[in-house]
Amino acid sequence: MAIDNSDKNSVSGGKTVLRAEDLTFYFHENKPIYTEANFSLREGIKLTLMGQNGAGKSTLFKLIMGQLEPVEGNIIIDKKLKIAIAEQTIPHTLWDKTVREYLESAFTEKIYDIDRRAEKVFAVVKLSVPLDRVLKDLSGGQKGRLLIARALVQDPDILLLDEPTNNLDKEGIKLLTEFMNEFKGTAIVISHDEKFLNDFTNGILYVNVQDNKIQQYVGNYYKALEEIKRKIEADERANAQLAKEIQDNKDKVNFFKDKGGKMRKLAAKLKDEIEEMENSKVEVQKDDRTIREFKIKCQEDIGGTLLELREIEILVDGERKNIPLDIDLKKGDKLQIIGPNGIGKTTLLERLAKKQNPKNKIKEDVRLGYYRQDFSTLDFDKTGYEELAQIFKRLDDHHLRSTAAGFLIGGKELSTDIGHLSEGQKALLSWAYLTLYEPGILVIDEPTNHVNFRHIPIIAKAIKEYQGAVIIISHVNDFIRQIGVNQTLNLEKYLK
Repeated sequence: MAIDNSDKNSVSGGKTVLRAEDLTFYFHENKPIYTEANFSLREGIKLTLMGQNGAGKSTLFKLIMGQLEPVEGNIIIDKKLKIAIAEQTIPHTLWDKTVREYLESAFTEKIYDIDRRAEKVFAVVKLSVPLDRVLKDLSGGQKGRLLIARALVQDPDILLLDEPTNNLDKEGIKLLTEFMNEFKGTAIVISHDEKFLNDFTNGILYVNVQDNKIQQYVGNYYKALEEIKRKIEADERANAQLAKEIQDNKDKVNFFKDKGGKMRKLAAKLKDEIEEMENSKVEVQKDDRTIREFKIKCQEDIGGTLLELREIEILVDGERKNIPLDIDLKKGDKLQIIGPNGIGKTTLLERLAKKQNPKNKIKEDVRLGYYRQDFSTLDFDKTGYEELAQIFKRLDDHHLRSTAAGFLIGGKELSTDIGHLSEGQKALLSWAYLTLYEPGILVIDEPTNHVNFRHIPIIAKAIKEYQGAVIIISHVNDFIRQIGVNQTLNLEKYLK
């Protein structure tokens, strides 16, 4: 990474604080992520980083942070500026650390006032957890706020946010939006929450997977999207006009080629013009690819009560409390569990999936499919293919690959260790797994996290049409309406 000492101001008066010059990066030489990509950020600007799942958005953040080095080219940053990142997830390898240790790990030097700093940023993100609490004991929502707090505790000049609204409820998103509007520094944000982005961003960096370049657009989120749309339409019109002229010339060539003398020379000249026009065509930017519509078949030959939910455990003021219930779930039932962050919703689903409470009975031989928001049901050391192939010993190879392809998981992703896939790709691999598994009960924890917003209506439709029983946690009300929930368990009433 190169260091920039320049104080030269841009035309608009804002100093350039970060820029990429001919950035080239790849993990495998035949699969480039960036090829001579260029962009720049000015002081105080907040940009959205867009691109389809696996395009290399999180990789760009690692390059900016210096966690990866460019193969060629440079990322140039003003050396006086502090950069901090709020990553998508807390790695499992850190889950045994305390909150204090996790915050301290953001610094290379010893920080003697970490408690004071933590108190300050916890007030911003409205996080209330003891600093000696172990990370694995935090809820998904608490982990989400802690990820942001760890970035803010560094008092950064440049802030990188990777899917920051994942695991945040409405209050959390509102607080983060207010903070971003007040933040005086520079920021790049990866998110699929369009409204959140439109409230504060000044433009878009778009990772184009067709040419491995980074395109830059100015304007709020919706205006920048309109500019992208207009460019695509203009390119399509130009190509259509060229195609018409090419066909006209081809028709003339066919007419003149068998003629003699000057006509034959004219045909040769037209052939050269056709080649030039073919080379003049631009590769039209394609929209993010969308997964195919899919169906999760319910396990056959099951009926009656699939799940008897008789007791759950929640957290009340840090103390565990057992709550008696009398809920039966049959085929077609869809139960939503709601409650404030930190009450234990994710733990509830985990204990249910692992059958840790004998009072809750799953009907014998009924398969339970579990979608975890942190994807820890997947083996990160296995390839995508190995994970899917283990479902049934006689699983047909063509069926496996065809199903995976519908979720944009191709041969490259199937041969990659799951731990090296992006969070969005892990999410889609999880849906491929559940589709092949054909469970009788689906337990789903925050399925919209990490997922491109274009995929969400397709996932919602599949859950709605699924014939088995569903238990779901989601903070996205529109998604819940789409799947047709018919029962709700509100844990907040047990706090009283």
